[in-house]
Amino acid sequence: MITILFTGGTISMKLDPATGAAVPALSGAEILSHVPELSKVAEIEFEEVSRLPGPHVTPERMWNLARRAAAWLDRPDVDGLVITHGTDTLEETAYLLDLLLMSSKPVVMVGAIRTASEPGWDGPANLLAAVRVAADAKSAGRGVLVVMNEQILTASEVQKVHTESSGSFASPEFGPVGVIDAGRVRYARMAPRPGSWRDPAADTGLRVARLESRVDLIKATSGADDRFLRCSVASEVKGIVLEAMGRGNLPPPMKPGIAAAIQAGIPVVISSRYGQGSVQERYGYDGGGHDLAKLGVIFSGRLTGLKARMKLMVALGYSSSDAELRRIFEESE
Repeated sequence: MITILFTGGTISMKLDPATGAAVPALSGAEILSHVPELSKVAEIEFEEVSRLPGPHVTPERMWNLARRAAAWLDRPDVDGLVITHGTDTLEETAYLLDLLLMSSKPVVMVGAIRTASEPGWDGPANLLAAVRVAADAKSAGRGVLVVMNEQILTASEVQKVHTESSGSFASPEFGPVGVIDAGRVRYARMAPRPGSWRDPAADTGLRVARLESRVDLIKATSGADDRFLRCSVASEVKGIVLEAMGRGNLPPPMKPGIAAAIQAGIPVVISSRYGQGSVQERYGYDGGGHDLAKLGVIFSGRLTGLKARMKLMVALGYSSSDAELRRIFEESE
């Protein structure tokens, strides 16, 4: 049996006649009525968790979704899980669930780019493809997957790369891990999985017992200084992720803010603003990666800023130790 958790997003939207703008409207049952072919793929059970647009999904709501997902996956009669979601935050939720959920059963996230009021509504086709993937035995042990436009993408690599194209989701550096070809699920490769670290106090199906959501994401720009960093420190955040330039380099005026954060016990994680490639201690000039390493920053490997933020939230739920945080982020290199 495959369980579908409906959380909202464009897949549930129609155009409001009064405004002509898209709003959540369809229930899970109404969406399912447009995909009668599902009964030929698997037995379906569903739960309506929420009916939210993507920007309304907070880390706290992602945490609650993870707990619901873990409860369903713990049932012996459930073979896999499909989760509908708004595309604006889908990659963040997918990666957070990938870190949190410990089950080897398939978990597939899916959405739509067009609403049910538009001729090209892609919701039914995407949902059917997602259920095919969740029901396929080869999907077990691959972590959380994203299925859009007949491509199978892994949570650690997927990015939304276009505002409203049928190919809005991609893995720009390595490509999809598989495809749905004429209704058949075909895999080309296996993506890396998160490590074995786990809080023994966590619920059976989750990696940690809590999520630390007070983590800021700051983007480096030409001529940037440390104002936003100091604002984060003053706000008593528990972690900061910096989307740096290139391999992990910053304008020198940002350095005092990093030093202030680390001195205050706030871990600072460096990612790259470019979305592909890894961050490393390659450059030794003022503000270069090697220089920042001496300040005590943690490098996030190949993770984007969005994913590094999610990982830091989960990691801080496990430990605040600098050594432990470094060990956890070394998985991403």
